[in-house]
Amino acid sequence: MKALILSGGKGTRLRPLTYTGAKQLVPVANKPILWYGIERIVAAGITDIGIIISPETGAEVQAKTGDGDRFGARITYILQEQPAGLAHAVQIAQPFLEDAPFIMYLGDNLIQNNLDPFLDTFKAQNLDAMILLRPVANPSAFGVAKVDEKGRVLYLVEKPQVPPSNLALVGIYFFDRSIHHAIACIHPSKRGELEITDAIQCLIDQQKSVEACQLEGWWLDTGKKDDLLSANQIILDSYLVGSVQGQLDDQTQIIGRVEIGEGSKVVNSTIRGPAIIGRDCHIENCFIGPYSSIGDCSILIDADLEHSVILQGAQVVGIHQRIVDSLIGQRAQLTAAHRRPKALRFMIGDDCHVELT
Repeated sequence: MKALILSGGKGTRLRPLTYTGAKQLVPVANKPILWYGIERIVAAGITDIGIIISPETGAEVQAKTGDGDRFGARITYILQEQPAGLAHAVQIAQPFLEDAPFIMYLGDNLIQNNLDPFLDTFKAQNLDAMILLRPVANPSAFGVAKVDEKGRVLYLVEKPQVPPSNLALVGIYFFDRSIHHAIACIHPSKRGELEITDAIQCLIDQQKSVEACQLEGWWLDTGKKDDLLSANQIILDSYLVGSVQGQLDDQTQIIGRVEIGEGSKVVNSTIRGPAIIGRDCHIENCFIGPYSSIGDCSILIDADLEHSVILQGAQVVGIHQRIVDSLIGQRAQLTAAHRRPKALRFMIGDDCHVELT
């Protein structure tokens, strides 16, 4: 069994951050989104992993994620020159996949469930394909499946105006080698892409065994700022234990579950968890509220924030109004010349310098 993780795409919904970096590397609780998927796959016993990368961000993904040693896996990087669809990604990965069954995992997904039960079902029933589904309030925004009472997939439709059900495709698929023949039979969609839904529909039309399982736990698509902030909140709520390895002065107060990395220094500040502060940060005269993640080597002085994600190397200095629901990019600088009267919300890309006057 192998795995194929898709880590290409332009990430247009997370711009300006994704002008300069891969959306799958944006951190949730100070860990790249992509790594959660790798860890889920390895925990299910799959250690031979291919990662689809793009020309724009592939080098960054490869440099940050490495050869897989840190995860106990072996990673092969596969370049997709153009974003020509999910089925195209499988097509160009065939030399890596060969005839092995595999799991395909979209790299910007986060799920609560372990993959083992789904993998066991796929193997035990000797299926040609299995898809994971989740009921959603807005199925028109997703690929949608119609299934019978036994879980057999009847048909799929991509972003329908009139959805046949409320069951959205999660972005995690299990395939046998028959998917390669199905992809060879389809044509590009109106978007000019080879759609994986068309390939799965081809399997259904050929009377292949295609079934669905429903996720019981949460599923997070982190493609937008608010979705990413929600993911950060859920991960901190679910998994943060709390530990302080940095240096705190006597005026600093820690409330609740807070993680502070090695080399970080916190002076005259209050940190209310769940919250995480990375390594080698400097926090002074600040209030860090719940559901905040501060990346490594960040500097916050005279700042007040909560429910926000601050990426590595960012600086927030002299902002006396509360910052909420914000996403601030790597090495960005946010400063203020004078006090402002209202709460502030930001989405600031990498390497920006913003001064409030």
